[in-house]
Amino acid sequence: MADILGLSRNPAFDPTRLRGDEHAELARASRNRVLANVLVAVFVGVVFVPLIGAPPVLVWAAILAVMLYKTRQTDLLLVDPSYRAGPAAIERTQNINAIAAAACWVAALLAFPWLADGAQAITMLLIVLVMMMSSTFVFSTSPLSVIIYIAILGVGTVLSLALESQWLAVCGAILFTIAGIVATIQVRSTFVKARMAEAAVIERDAVVSLLLREFEENEADWLWEVDPARRLRSVSPRFAFALGRLQSDIEGKPLLEMISGVNWDNGQFPASLHDLAERLKNRENFSNMIVQVQILGEERWWELSGTPMRDEQGRFLGFRGVGSDVTEQRKSSEKIAYLARYDTLTQLPNRLHLTESLGDALRYAVQWRTRCALLMVDLDRFKAVNDSLGHMTGDKLLSQVSARLQSLMGDSQMCGRLGGDEFAIVIRDASTPGCVRELSQKVIERLSEPYQVDHHTLYVGASVGSAEGPRDGNSVEELMRNADLALYRAKDLGGGEHFRFEPELHALAEERRQLEVSLRKALGRDEMVLHYQPVVDARSESVVGFEALVRWNSADHGFVSPGKFIPLAEDTRLIVPIGQWVMREACHEALNWPNHIKVNVNVSPEQLLEPAFIEEVKQALAMTGLKPDRLEIEVTESIFLRDASVARNALEQVMALGCSVALDDFGTGYSSLGYLRKLRFSTIKVDRTFVQGAAQGSAESLAIINAVVAMAKSLKMSTTAEGVETIEEADLIRNLGCDKIQGFYFGRPMTAEDARSIFNRPAERRA
Repeated sequence: MADILGLSRNPAFDPTRLRGDEHAELARASRNRVLANVLVAVFVGVVFVPLIGAPPVLVWAAILAVMLYKTRQTDLLLVDPSYRAGPAAIERTQNINAIAAAACWVAALLAFPWLADGAQAITMLLIVLVMMMSSTFVFSTSPLSVIIYIAILGVGTVLSLALESQWLAVCGAILFTIAGIVATIQVRSTFVKARMAEAAVIERDAVVSLLLREFEENEADWLWEVDPARRLRSVSPRFAFALGRLQSDIEGKPLLEMISGVNWDNGQFPASLHDLAERLKNRENFSNMIVQVQILGEERWWELSGTPMRDEQGRFLGFRGVGSDVTEQRKSSEKIAYLARYDTLTQLPNRLHLTESLGDALRYAVQWRTRCALLMVDLDRFKAVNDSLGHMTGDKLLSQVSARLQSLMGDSQMCGRLGGDEFAIVIRDASTPGCVRELSQKVIERLSEPYQVDHHTLYVGASVGSAEGPRDGNSVEELMRNADLALYRAKDLGGGEHFRFEPELHALAEERRQLEVSLRKALGRDEMVLHYQPVVDARSESVVGFEALVRWNSADHGFVSPGKFIPLAEDTRLIVPIGQWVMREACHEALNWPNHIKVNVNVSPEQLLEPAFIEEVKQALAMTGLKPDRLEIEVTESIFLRDASVARNALEQVMALGCSVALDDFGTGYSSLGYLRKLRFSTIKVDRTFVQGAAQGSAESLAIINAVVAMAKSLKMSTTAEGVETIEEADLIRNLGCDKIQGFYFGRPMTAEDARSIFNRPAERRA
């Protein structure tokens, strides 16, 4: 109701929006309303001037004329595009004008018969009733003003009749007024609904016209028609364009000849053309049929729909249909299908394709009682290449790896990429003894050869895990899981190995899982303990520091080797909380040693790259009160392969605190020389492999140790030789110029109490 009366601001019922194209009609209706009021006013003058004189009638007529003029001007504002006031202001003006005009007529109704001593009262009453009724159908943009107009006239009529004590007539006048108001609302409602329906029809027609125009402008669709002999007729320009010929050249030609190209002469049609010919021959409907055609020597794909035509007597008149060129869509679909089954970087089959092929191979093996095999291939040291040289170089390396793998594939063998640096090979028939082992060895040897990528010579290896079906698994998931377990075992062996699945691997995997569960509880159970291995001065053989080494005595598994739980902790990121505990515990224990004795704490890359690492060091020093110069952080070269800038920044902040930094396992990693120049390490630790090699007379090991010692001295760094186990090795290292020695010869890792006891027995320090 509020929408219809214009009391709301619902845009769906905006009168000016509904009649935006009828401004001229609005102006004409307003003019007609003014003329009708003028004619009725003239009639009133003719009736009452002889009875009451001209002056009262003329004054009344002048006031009415002013009101009609104002009303006319307000209506014209709706069609004036330059008028800026909102619709609410116009509606208020219309309501005021309606009140004033109605008041004029009520004044005439009450005053003129009274001045004429009751003469012509009925005539005036009828005039007002006519004005009320005609107002119901007046063309107005403000139905509320019409209702106000009728209501005021109704009140005047009731008042006039009440003054004459015509109470039954009063009731009739009230009913008449209510009927007029209801009629006005009903007329307005009907008008609004009609205009909205008309607007919807116009909008729908516009949409249909737009679609038809777009269809007309689209050269990819056309109409086609053939006669009963399947010859083209009524060829449209669009169809001729699709065939690449003139309309006159193809009119009356066989449809199949036009779309089969050179195949028309030899009769070797694609299957889809045979299907089309059968449908035309059998006079069957067909819809959205994909047909392979040849247009001017180029292979294309069309989508055709056709319906047989018949006359009133049922005689067959030919076919009529619509067609479109869907070559590009077909290529896109084929590309999507390719991308769903092939790796975009290496162009090898992806995981989905590999699992499908493995499923087929497994079903074949079960059916014919043979064997199939799955080889999981993982690159060794690829992450180091990716982190140090970037993903672009890593991707190029993967492309070369895929090419080498592809070159090794024989009959019934398929290789693919599972993701990252992990590949897989499916062998459909692995019944030949030793074929899995031989192929695995070829893969390892071929992938371990050097690569040339962007002027870099790169070396990566490969590890292979294999499982055979159906012996090692009756499903794709089981075979892949078992091959992955075998691969994990091959990586554990150091890489560059092939390992065949064995049932015991399940037990090892379960042991690893249980070990991880226990490791997560180890700190909370106080199962971790630190042992300390002494570092001695090479000349005086006095203790200058201890390296803190974490040990785990599990309540569930007993003593667990560090070589077992440290890699597990790094894989699960548990190394971060363990490393934090080691830092605090080692600093606390160092307070029990003489002030010149340092404590060396190993920090893993995971821990070093933590944003809060430097705060952890500060807290450990603050909580224990240990002087920063007594804490030496040991890192390996691998930290620079993860995020070199973050690692360098963290170590520089550690040095700024006053702590020293040692580079552990020097010579076994990558890119260390550059960081020796950029970072001021306090110590370089020579790996035990070089120490043992030098003791056995290896010229290379001796040369490396000499070079490291010379370089360290020039950079004002000290050197520590690790893994010294005999007096001969100690003498050799001392003669080579190393500053400090660490190894079993001077002391195995010991408990905190044993480490303290060294300083309680001065006479036995050297021993």
